[in-house]
Amino acid sequence: MRVDDLFRRLDQAVVPPLGRLLDRLRRPTGHTGLLTAVALASVTAVLVTAVWVAERPRDTPADTEVVRVGVPDGESVPSYLAESRRELDQLPAKASGDGSPYALVMFSAYLAPDRLPTVLDGAPVAEVFTRVPLPGMQTQIARMPVHKVPDDVVAGMLLFAERKEREAHDYQERAVEVTGTKDEERLRPVYETAAQVAIAEATAYRTHCSCVYAAVLRAAAPDLKRLAARPGVRAVDPAPEVRALDRAVFLPPLPEPHPAANPVAADPTPTGQPAAPTASAPPPEPPTPEPVGPTGEPPTAAPTEAAPTGSPEPG
Repeated sequence: MRVDDLFRRLDQAVVPPLGRLLDRLRRPTGHTGLLTAVALASVTAVLVTAVWVAERPRDTPADTEVVRVGVPDGESVPSYLAESRRELDQLPAKASGDGSPYALVMFSAYLAPDRLPTVLDGAPVAEVFTRVPLPGMQTQIARMPVHKVPDDVVAGMLLFAERKEREAHDYQERAVEVTGTKDEERLRPVYETAAQVAIAEATAYRTHCSCVYAAVLRAAAPDLKRLAARPGVRAVDPAPEVRALDRAVFLPPLPEPHPAANPVAADPTPTGQPAAPTASAPPPEPPTPEPVGPTGEPPTAAPTEAAPTGSPEPG
């Protein structure tokens, strides 16, 4: 109820009886002291009620804001990494919320799945980011929900390989369809290149490639600080503001100091789907010859496309 509505109702309900009471107070009786006390008590109760309602905080809706963790737009990767280290140093030893904080762990190089348990020192992992590093090629980033490392990472790679094989087949069919048309000279090389890239990605994922370059995990502050000092870890960005992974977008920088092309980007809209690896459909269009501006992809049920923001500079 709004405060002005409250006072209006109080005027209607309290003022008339209070006026009659005050009128009686003007008449000399043997109960003047008692009536005065009652009147003062009534006025005090009205004021206390009004103040309580006025100061009572309004019910706030559930927080639906998407939290972004990673390289902010317009910031260089070295600056971001330095800021991440400062935040980690200032992270209190005891978490203020429920449970340990989430953190984005970035690796100094692409890792194979079987190296993750050693580099991460057995920390519980929620997600990993993978990309096949083909020199000079645009390749997609897979964001994989995981529970058991490295088994779930390997399973996610196999599913992503199947998707890439379907993409390659689709691009090959399109290359055939444009043959003999006015668009052949323009489109056929694009489709053929896209098919070759997809096949190369599928082959790499099927061999459990060194493609993992970041992970999202949850650990206590002392464990995160020890993890940041381990060999192979580039930086750890603590994210205590993240409460649920389906309302977070992680944007880790790539390990390459100067990549020739950016990874293929995707729409960053969190979905909140359960973390069970499944295959998703191939994209409707081939990769563009020019680098695509990087964005981010939210957690979904499958290995999904994503791309970090910020120029992948050395850190």
